[in-house]
This record gives sequence, C-alpha cells and structure tokens, in this order.
Amino acid sequence: MLVDSDRISLRIQAERLRALGLDISDEECVRDFLGLGMPETLRIVEDRLGHAVPVGWEEMLGVAVQRAFIRELTAVPGVAAALTEIAAPVCVASNGSHAKMRLTLALTGLQARFAGRMFSRDDVGGRGKPEPDLFVHAAATLGVPPAECVVVEDSPVGIEAARAAGMRALGYAGGTPPERLAGADGVFTSMSELPRLLGG
Repeated sequence: MLVDSDRISLRIQAERLRALGLDISDEECVRDFLGLGMPETLRIVEDRLGHAVPVGWEEMLGVAVQRAFIRELTAVPGVAAALTEIAAPVCVASNGSHAKMRLTLALTGLQARFAGRMFSRDDVGGRGKPEPDLFVHAAATLGVPPAECVVVEDSPVGIEAARAAGMRALGYAGGTPPERLAGADGVFTSMSELPRLLGG
C-alpha cells in the first residue's frame, strides 16, 4: 500500500459506469471493486449491466485514469519515511500491470526503492488477488519463505490472498473501514506505525 491510486481510478470508473446506465455510487464502486483487477471488475460490471461494455470503453477509462494520476496522485502519507526505517527487503505485488506500477511509483518518487522487485498479476498468468499466486511468486523470486513474509494491504481481497499464501497480513485502514480488514493479523491507520509492527 504505497499510493492511493485505486480510489482515484475507482472514482472515475464509477462516473463512467453511471454513464453506461449502472446505478452505482463512488462509495459502492470502492466497496465492490477495491483490490480487484480489471478482468474481474469487467465480469461483475457486465453481469450487472446484462451486456458487454462498449468496444473501447476499457481503453478510454485507462486514458482518463492515467490523466487523473498525473494531476492528483500522491504517495500514502508517511510511507516514504516508513520505508526508510524498515530494514527488511520490500517489494510491490499488485493486481495492476507493470506499466501502471511504473507510472504510479514514478509519479510519487517511489520507483527507485523497488527496482527489480515489482510483481504484477501478469507474472502469474493473470491469477491475481484474492488468489495467492502473486504473493507466492514474489516470495519465491526473492528467496523468502512465505511464513517469513508480511503483506500490507488495504483491501479485503488482498488480505484474503495473503492469508491463502501463508503470510502474515497487516491491514492499512487509512482509507478503508477497519472492519473490512477484519481478516488481517493486525490493522493500523498510520504508516508511522508500520516499522514498529514489522519489527514486532
């Protein structure tokens, strides 16, 4: 949980879904789709609509989201300082594409911290969270047993994936209601708490 890109993209997604005739609020879009990749999101959306989204809709959404990232995206408050304090190796494992990760981390000045340690659902044949494959792949690539890994997540599907991978899960409730992260081993609300939680 490094940048709050999901809430920007989900806000724009909600706007575009309403334009298609789907009755959904920004808050409902976050509730239903936070942490999911686009393939799963589209399956749910098309089921609710009763038909496929128009040709080119996903691509136009991506352009709008990228423009919003450039205008608005920032790092999660305190995450850069927390990363500096953490002595253990860190990586990023995202349901997003490598291109999205490169963009969001570059825009927020965090990319250099994760060079060679960025993992996407695309690396595991599209089997992203809530499946454990992405986290298992990241741990194996870095040579760390799953039981020694800690995953920091802000979505229920991310917590589910971490637990399925046999990893400790910490839920970041900076923008997610803590009760939605009830499956985590611990829940925190400020990145300043993270180094201590990892040390413990």
